[in-house]
Amino acid sequence: MCGAGVAAVIGVASAGVASAAITGPQKGLATETLTIVNQHGKRFTFKVEQALTPEQQEIGLMFRKVVPADTGMIFPWNPPQVSEMWMKNTLVPLDMVFIGPHGTIRHIANDTVPESLRVISSRVPVAATLELQGGITAKDDIDVGDKVIASQFGDEK
Repeated sequence: MCGAGVAAVIGVASAGVASAAITGPQKGLATETLTIVNQHGKRFTFKVEQALTPEQQEIGLMFRKVVPADTGMIFPWNPPQVSEMWMKNTLVPLDMVFIGPHGTIRHIANDTVPESLRVISSRVPVAATLELQGGITAKDDIDVGDKVIASQFGDEK
């Protein structure tokens, strides 16, 4: 569960939703394009898969051998909540970007440890968790306070 956590996914996992049956990466999720504008005004565009259901959130990016630099997965939380993720069965490091209700980045967990069961928390209520290739936020100088432009946050691209 590349990171379906908080009460959301950890609760799902303990409820047994698909846990025993997860043996490979999920396919066929809806995608959207979102843009992150950093503090210097530089724009970075990502095509992200949308983990919308508890089952999709539980599997997340599990079993992926690569996450290309211009892709990722978004986990919307409605209503906003403290997002708690983990890296169970996730084979590559990820950057977890925790996004507030108005599209402002509230916290980033950089280069998370593959297959770790340690809880990675947003620390504050967020409207979404965005998982990107490990190290990409440092490379692109993406930081807390930067803006995520996506339909979920009422923004036009």
